[in-house]
Amino acid sequence: MVTVHALQAPGRGGRLHLPDGEQPVSLDGQARDRPPVGGDHDAAPAWHLGPKDFRWFQEALGRTEAAGLMAFTDSGDGTAQYLTDHQGAKRFDGYEHAAGVGRRGIEKTLLGVPYVGTDHVFRLNGRRVEAYSGVDAELFDLLRKGRVGEYRAAVHETHKIRPWLGRDKEWGGPVSVHPDGSVFAIRVMKSRPCDGSCEK
Repeated sequence: MVTVHALQAPGRGGRLHLPDGEQPVSLDGQARDRPPVGGDHDAAPAWHLGPKDFRWFQEALGRTEAAGLMAFTDSGDGTAQYLTDHQGAKRFDGYEHAAGVGRRGIEKTLLGVPYVGTDHVFRLNGRRVEAYSGVDAELFDLLRKGRVGEYRAAVHETHKIRPWLGRDKEWGGPVSVHPDGSVFAIRVMKSRPCDGSCEK
């Protein structure tokens, strides 16, 4: 997520206005490797971005955001399509849900909204806990198909209903929904009944 603080932003609806005649950057094409000219590396890695790099930088930021969301769902192929080779696309290419749950991942309905993502079970203070991370199913499908422009428009249209936090009784724990359509839910898992082999 990138936040822009602008002193003056002509336009309506919360979006920055483009200068007359300038076309918006398309995020739906292939990721392009175009490293800017290197800058001063003494304090921290830095690169100089000139005016000719602005459109490429917008594209790189938008596609990296989409990659992050797809990684949050554990979709390797979905993540790889938005990264350049320099960003590690090959690490994700061909990897699809280690749990073997398929291209759409694990689907769950939380607080009445369907999501696609992945889950993890671990122990916390001796108790089994399940965590689920995913993205709104409709938004996931747009991103999986490479339609980042449509995804961003959809998120903008629904930004007033996100973020929010609630408890889903059927899930059995808290659910946190973020402005980008991603969700994180966690719950303590119920103890399994003893089958006679439990220690006493």
